[in-house]
Amino acid sequence: MTDTSARVGSGRFLTFTLNGEAYAVDIFHVLEILEYRNLTVVPMMPAFIRGVINLRGRAVPVIDLAIRFDRGATTIRHRTTIIIVHLEDIGLEDGDGGSQDIGILVDSVNKVVELTEDDIEPAPSFGSGIRADYISGMARRDGDFLILLDVGQVLSISEMVSLSNAARAGGQTVEPTESPEGP
Repeated sequence: MTDTSARVGSGRFLTFTLNGEAYAVDIFHVLEILEYRNLTVVPMMPAFIRGVINLRGRAVPVIDLAIRFDRGATTIRHRTTIIIVHLEDIGLEDGDGGSQDIGILVDSVNKVVELTEDDIEPAPSFGSGIRADYISGMARRDGDFLILLDVGQVLSISEMVSLSNAARAGGQTVEPTESPEGP
């Protein structure tokens, strides 16, 4: 297993809230932040793929992080936001490294913070409620911890394809959760 403390360094991180917990992603991966908009549901996808949005003529998949972390579905509210991230070298099975834009559905976006290496501790091997390989580190901010996500792991295309194939092989149909009218 790779030492997670070596994967994250100082820099700027976009902070957001999900189910009352504070998370952050390296701003390097963030393309834009969008207000929630209606999604087009794609049949036969895992539940955490809530649908796609049209982003300047391109279909961009939107992942519900709450479902991905096995914490139930994100409830659409006034501050619900879609963070568009860009991933390089997504490790497609055909050998083409490729890149992909992916939307992340979160409760709300907070702010961009500057973190130094001294602010960041290695990811814990237990206790966060999500898989340790999804976490690149922990930072203490405002008297609490900020969970720094490894977007390459959380949004691994090959893993999501494997999960989708497993759901289909098991004869399961994954129904999207109902989303109330937009804000």
